[in-house]
Amino acid sequence: MPLSLQVAPDFFEYFRALYPILRDDLSLWCISAWNDNGRDALVDPAKTHVLHRTDFFPGLGWMLLRDLWAELEPKWPTAFWDDWMRQPEQRRERSCVRPEISRTITFGRKGVSLGQFFDQYLRYIRLNMEFVPFTKHDLSYLLKGKYDEKFIIEVYSAPLVRMEELQGGKLREPGPYRVQYSSRDTFKVFARNLGAMDDLKSGVPRTGYRGVVSFLYRGRRVYLAPPEGWTQYDTSWS
Repeated sequence: MPLSLQVAPDFFEYFRALYPILRDDLSLWCISAWNDNGRDALVDPAKTHVLHRTDFFPGLGWMLLRDLWAELEPKWPTAFWDDWMRQPEQRRERSCVRPEISRTITFGRKGVSLGQFFDQYLRYIRLNMEFVPFTKHDLSYLLKGKYDEKFIIEVYSAPLVRMEELQGGKLREPGPYRVQYSSRDTFKVFARNLGAMDDLKSGVPRTGYRGVVSFLYRGRRVYLAPPEGWTQYDTSWS
């Protein structure tokens, strides 16, 4: 049974606006309408216009170029193609663009992932209901050179705090804050305790970019991040 999707009012506007970015930036291989950490409590409802880069292939409403399809089609698998896309052999260190607020939601349990996350997670994803005129926005900030420079500064200038401080409600500033992980196990524990998805595919966390997972926790932006100086994913983490 195919996966059932409901799309946002600006679904096609979103893809139309991002086509030039996908075409011009060879470090990108897809535009996705989906945020894996898109539950109400984890996203900023005031930032319907905000878009992010991610190294994790999101799926659930996505666009690729014809040249990429020509690369992938001859070896396309018969099942579980979404996880296949997340393997290093296919991703080849390329990234996707994804929204802060999802432009799709799924309302069907059965699909390529066999309902694995639907009951506990997917059914709670927030769908954007505000039309954002993306074609009138300057989206060049998503190009890798511009994006990476700003992203690294934003993440690693955020105050480093302990999980106990974040969860204890004693932090007075509005954030953002940074929580650091240094192993597969600490990432999974921290992500789970903060409400984010904790699984990894070939070392890449859901919504992760340069190892960093960005989301809201009790209304504050949190960067769950590796130590500064990150260079590559450990493909043994899963």
